[in-house]
Amino acid sequence: MTPASNIEVVRQALTAFSGKDAEAFVQLTAPEIEWTTGLGAIEGEVFCGHEGVRTYFARLSSAWEEFSFRPDDFRERDGTVLVLGRLQGRGRAGGVPVDSPVGAVWDLRDGKIWRLRAYLSHAKATQVAAIAD
Repeated sequence: MTPASNIEVVRQALTAFSGKDAEAFVQLTAPEIEWTTGLGAIEGEVFCGHEGVRTYFARLSSAWEEFSFRPDDFRERDGTVLVLGRLQGRGRAGGVPVDSPVGAVWDLRDGKIWRLRAYLSHAKATQVAAIAD
């Protein structure tokens, strides 16, 4: 069996994220993962390690009735995957809908995600990833 491509690993992680499946997401990450968030009240906060991933999922679930990352574009270079899309959701308090651009820069090593940086701007994510069209 051949290892999954970096883009396939990221697709699986996005499926786990949108499905609120922290354990499936954890299985795709390195133990030392660093996840810098781009979502709402915890924007810019860094979650470290598998426990950090679980903590972030728990916070999302408590604040959001629904949330999903809808990818439109995948680009890859040298172990980095840039994903541009939309973040959609509805908050628990008041049911306010959210539909925002989102860009995420995923760094992989040996088939595992070791760093994830998310931004509510395609331009910022593209700049950070340094991957052009």
